[in-house]
Amino acid sequence: MTEISTKTYKLQVTSEHTITVRVDSPPPGCVTHKPPKVLILAHGASNNLDFPLLVTVAHHLASFGVATVVRFNFPYAEKGLQSPDRKELLEATYLAVYRHVADSVATNETVIFVGGKSLGGRTAAELVSRGQEQDGVQAAGLVELGYPLHRPGQKDHLFLEPLRNISIPSLFFVGTRDPLCDPVLLEPVVASLAHPGKIYVVRDGDHSFRLPASSNQQPEAAYPEIAAETVRFIEEITREKLE
Repeated sequence: MTEISTKTYKLQVTSEHTITVRVDSPPPGCVTHKPPKVLILAHGASNNLDFPLLVTVAHHLASFGVATVVRFNFPYAEKGLQSPDRKELLEATYLAVYRHVADSVATNETVIFVGGKSLGGRTAAELVSRGQEQDGVQAAGLVELGYPLHRPGQKDHLFLEPLRNISIPSLFFVGTRDPLCDPVLLEPVVASLAHPGKIYVVRDGDHSFRLPASSNQQPEAAYPEIAAETVRFIEEITREKLE
């Protein structure tokens, strides 16, 4: 592992909202895996860009020279509020960060991946389904860290609209104790996507992939394996694009 380079700055995403963006990348001069890759990761409803899961994934990818990772706050998190922004503002914020990455972080050779934790992942999925033609995003792959498939105890109503047109490779992480995503229900959903995706099940993980005390492990013990699986996914998709 190498020491990463981290840059933090403010980005104005609308006339009324400015957010914090954090970019973790291999230090200058570090030999990275070619071609260059960027992963944009959005946080979940009850956390922010410094949620430990996102930090672990970002530092792992950057430390091993796999990719630069861009994390950011949604406006409500930037203000320290608990209630998420309306759907339109969440999407506008993610889209603004994506365009910023395309214009200022990436090069013509950079392969861009998108994703996020729960709320952030759902927002990324919506923009992928929409596509650039409909004011969405174009990416090489999608990483879903705990997709919110249903409300707790309401497995008869699935939130499928954001997944309606996922025509790129995708990787869905799900915990076996996730009250918002039953792995059994997720499997046929992912298999039926326009581009069938992959599922990685975290045994005993909850919606944030924390492990229970009964596991005799630290609550965040699964985070490195999630980061490692993300590395494998990104490198596999990149190789396929080059073939």
